[in-house]
Amino acid sequence: MSSRRVERFAPSPTGPLHLGHAFSALTAARGADRFLLRMEDIDTARSRPDWEAAIEQDLHWLDLDWERPVLRQSERLPLYRDAVARLTAAGLTYACTCTRGDIRAALSAPQEGAPVTGPDGLVYPGTCRRAGHPEEANAIRLDMAAAIAALGGDEAVRRLTFTELDEGPEGQTGCIPLDPDALRTGVGDIVLARRDIGTSYHVAVVVDDAAQAITHVTRGRDLFEATPIHRILQALLDLPTPLYRHHRLIRDADGKRLAKRDDARALSLLRAQGWTPADIRRAIGLSDS
Repeated sequence: MSSRRVERFAPSPTGPLHLGHAFSALTAARGADRFLLRMEDIDTARSRPDWEAAIEQDLHWLDLDWERPVLRQSERLPLYRDAVARLTAAGLTYACTCTRGDIRAALSAPQEGAPVTGPDGLVYPGTCRRAGHPEEANAIRLDMAAAIAALGGDEAVRRLTFTELDEGPEGQTGCIPLDPDALRTGVGDIVLARRDIGTSYHVAVVVDDAAQAITHVTRGRDLFEATPIHRILQALLDLPTPLYRHHRLIRDADGKRLAKRDDARALSLLRAQGWTPADIRRAIGLSDS
């Protein structure tokens, strides 16, 4: 991996930036040799140019700058389709016709036991995998068991690792191996592409991190559980693995993680109320930056 540290900040232009976004962007930018901005706008129904412009305005106000051009995922859909096609050609995917309601109904059946929740919500019970790969699909899913086998089986997957520079929700840090049992039962057959979008966050992020030569991924601790998914996709697609830093989450007075609906913490509103960039840094514990 290059000795130059290449970081990125990758918001979705679907709402205003808040204090949590400021913490993530400022943490990524500190010490980076190259700092990149990526717009994760594959959700074209919710992404808006005015939100993108507002994001850039907020980042400039925080005294951040980045290399041009800005990478926009909506302009890269053919590349994501190519990645999914590679996995399909290797026999590692299947078409899925299930709706969210179908999945909830299948998981409520007595023989399924208690539903398991993974990084993407309820772990898919494999209905369409067992049904023989239907032609009409709402989604394309990764056959996780087949993927593990293609990488050489359980022992080979346990040798796949990623490096955590901060710590995970349970204090995990350093070199972290993948757990094939957790991938099969706690992650399951994740969605690689949806009919209405054409890709998924997981595919887009690993393709783009490789394309932008990202060496360090800085993001919230809530995404730690998605990292084994990204690591196995990197292995399947022969992509490099960056170092990861899953930072603490900025929470409100009640301890709840901030979200875009928390307008009271929106940077634009705080700026209108007279806050300065130094006030923002102090509020999120980065007053030394």
